[in-house]
Amino acid sequence: MNEKKGILRIIGDIRPEERTPVFLMLANITVILVAYYIIKVVREPLILSSEGGAAWKSYSAAAQTVLLIGYVPLYGWFSSKVNGLYLVLGMNLFFLLNIELFLVAVNSQVPYIGIVFFIWVGIFSLSVIAQFWSLANDIYSEEQGKRLFPIIAIGATLGSLVGSKLASVLFDSGLAPTKILQISASLLVLSMVLYWLTQRRRRADAGGPSEHSEEKLSSTSGFTLLFRSRYLLLIAALLLVLNVVNTTGEFILGAKVVEAAKAATAIDPSIQMDAFIGSFYGGYFFVVNILALILQTFFVSRIVKYFGIKGALLTLPLIALGAYTTIAAGAGFALIRWLKTAENATDYSVMNTARAMLWLPTSREEKYKAKQAVDTFIVRIGDLLSGAVVFVGLTWFQLGADGFALVCIAATVLWIGIALILLKEYRKRASIEETKAVENDAIIPAAAVAVQE
Repeated sequence: MNEKKGILRIIGDIRPEERTPVFLMLANITVILVAYYIIKVVREPLILSSEGGAAWKSYSAAAQTVLLIGYVPLYGWFSSKVNGLYLVLGMNLFFLLNIELFLVAVNSQVPYIGIVFFIWVGIFSLSVIAQFWSLANDIYSEEQGKRLFPIIAIGATLGSLVGSKLASVLFDSGLAPTKILQISASLLVLSMVLYWLTQRRRRADAGGPSEHSEEKLSSTSGFTLLFRSRYLLLIAALLLVLNVVNTTGEFILGAKVVEAAKAATAIDPSIQMDAFIGSFYGGYFFVVNILALILQTFFVSRIVKYFGIKGALLTLPLIALGAYTTIAAGAGFALIRWLKTAENATDYSVMNTARAMLWLPTSREEKYKAKQAVDTFIVRIGDLLSGAVVFVGLTWFQLGADGFALVCIAATVLWIGIALILLKEYRKRASIEETKAVENDAIIPAAAVAVQE
């Protein structure tokens, strides 16, 4: 027993009564990420085999953004009809039915189904992860979230690692994409079971259903909630700039990979460019995911414990600032690879946890509706902005790696400024929520006394 407590103490501060629900949540986000990575790999042969599929990969962010303008209000409408658990279960069921319809369409050889599926995957991946963290923010208090989110998020990094490897193994085994897709559908069913078990365990621990968790939301849309809140707009601005910096950095790395591949083929004509690039990214993503898992398991909870959300929120931009300053100074290909590895691993661990924690001092409506708007629509807008940065930089200014690195430096300075303002707003919100909690704790005993009298 003491050995078990020692292991748990290594990964974070988790209390005995919290263990089962937390590990159910950790298992759930692991399952969700494994399902996503399988779907993500399946989409590639489906779209590339479609007419104009390769070009549509480039246009997908724009298509997804347009669709999200309609999806976010529909999600808000549905969330006003059902409570938190049934909202999540209902959306999982909706996506599960989508997968089955896609399987029928693929088997029936419906034209352009690969393109439609590719666009759908972009929306699905953002939405299911956003709603998982919406529910987590709903069921845990701010104090619990600071302690437990770093532990729960281990499942996200673990799921990314396992999912990418499993997808590779399934394809190497010769299994048809449609059959592989059924595995992801089965994982979504398992996710629904885990959601139900988590809620059942929490109700048993609380002695019955929580009135707060059963409360339905109003009909206010996610976009309305977003644009009338300074705090939420700051979160959106932060994610926009983060996305521009990171995606532009991926372009820098990609350009350097192509240069290295051309150099390698010039030296040895037997080397194929596609094989060189594929081999590089296979190893690169594997190392990123391993490093992210190590950071999430052993470091994130300590960063939050000793430096609070400020430490979690500023770690990534400070690493990015150092990375792009080094690239602008003329770093070589090997060093750029490791700088981007450090940046992405920190993004997938420390920053992902910070993003989840930012929603702790928000209302239930904001947690469910505004979070969907930010984590889907705003993220896709960030992809479009990054594409515009690359287009303008190449077409108008003929920028190289060092030039794009200077753009990233400027954007990262802006990112840090937004983060500092956001932290002030976070403290204000957290203070208000703490005051409400104290008042509620005082009302309950007073009401009990009144009843006795």
